[in-house]
Order: sequence, then C-alpha cells, then structure tokens
Amino acid sequence: MIVVVGLAFEAKIVADAGMRVICSGDGRNLAASLTQAIDDECGGLISFGVAGGLHPDLEPGTCVVAAEILSGAARFPTDPTWSRKLADTIPGAVRGAIVGVPKPVAHTAAKRTLHESTGALAVDMESHIVAEIGAAHALPVAAIRVITDPADRALPKAALAAMRPNGTTDILAMMRQVMRQPKELPALMRTALDARAARATLVRGRRLLGPGLGLAEFATSATPSFGG
Repeated sequence: MIVVVGLAFEAKIVADAGMRVICSGDGRNLAASLTQAIDDECGGLISFGVAGGLHPDLEPGTCVVAAEILSGAARFPTDPTWSRKLADTIPGAVRGAIVGVPKPVAHTAAKRTLHESTGALAVDMESHIVAEIGAAHALPVAAIRVITDPADRALPKAALAAMRPNGTTDILAMMRQVMRQPKELPALMRTALDARAARATLVRGRRLLGPGLGLAEFATSATPSFGG
C-alpha cells in the first residue's frame, strides 16, 4: 500500500507502519511520483493527514473519512468496505466528501463558498490526486483527514509562510512574518493548538488501525477485481 501525505510530520506518524509513504509537499510532482511508485504488489492508496474544515460543525481534531473525493466537477467514490473499517475504528470519525484543491484555502469566506458549492466536509491538497491515480489504476482508495483549521478560522499568513514546498516547516519564515505583522501572533498560537489537536487524532488513529491502516483486514475480504 502507498500512503500519501502533504507534510513531513504526517509522514513521521505513518513511517513505522510498514508502508511506502510519499510526502507531496506542495503537490506539484505528486501525480508523477505516485504513478511511478505503483507496482503489481500495490494493494491500495490512502490519503492521510490534516485538512481544512469546511463544515461549520467540525472542530479541530475531528477525523473525516472520505465517502467520496471531489476534484473539480469529478467525483471519485472511495472503497466503501475499507472506508467503513476506518470510520468504525477511529472514535468520533465522520464520513463525507473531501474536496481537493491545488492551493491552501486560507480564508473563511473561501471555505464557506467551497462548502456551499460542493457539500464537502473538508479540503486538502492531496486526496484528489490520490483518487484520480487510484481510478486510473483500478486500485481501492481511502482517505483519512483530520481537521486542523476549522471553517470559522482563517489561516494566518505566518502559518502559510512556514510551509516549505517539500512539506517541512520553515520556522524562520514564520517568525519573520510575525515580526512584520505582530497582531497575527494570537491567531498563530490558536492555529498551533488546533494543529496539536489534529496531530493527536492522527497518532491515535494510526495506532488503532495498526500496520496497513486497515487495508489488511479489508484485503482479506476484497473481491478479485480489486488489487494492483
């Protein structure tokens, strides 16, 4: 199985789970990297990590298991058996649509518009690419995404400045942005607390699902048409 994440800390959470992990960073080369990584032994693809909240009722730390993944006008259903396993294992998880976008959705107005136009619960920058490549290779796809910035909170510029293209965090860039706009500091601290709640849910979910993130149990009952 291949796990796709966007950030380095997400990769560390699943690094010991015995799976290949691709950290996409800004996502520019994700489609090519993922396509190259798929071989005859690949049993499935999963998008794992944090997401922006679109539904107003979802708090930081809430796990969203994708029932479908949206990319523009396209809708890709996730594997229902695998997704049900994920949702049943992670306490408090909700199932619904996740929408993929090429850039962070930072402002509350943009989040509201995206939710109203798609009905999606959460947004990230990787799941739609995973879904597209999975469909092209007839592989089962799943997505576990945990809310870090909820619908009613914008991402501070300092948090955006800290995102390196390779998925690591640029602390110096974040500090420079705070020095330019010190009024952002309270929002940045709030964002850090939200991120901590999201990370705790990811760690717990990974531990409860065990090696294979639920795919092993799913694969034993999967029909022969699924596989790699």
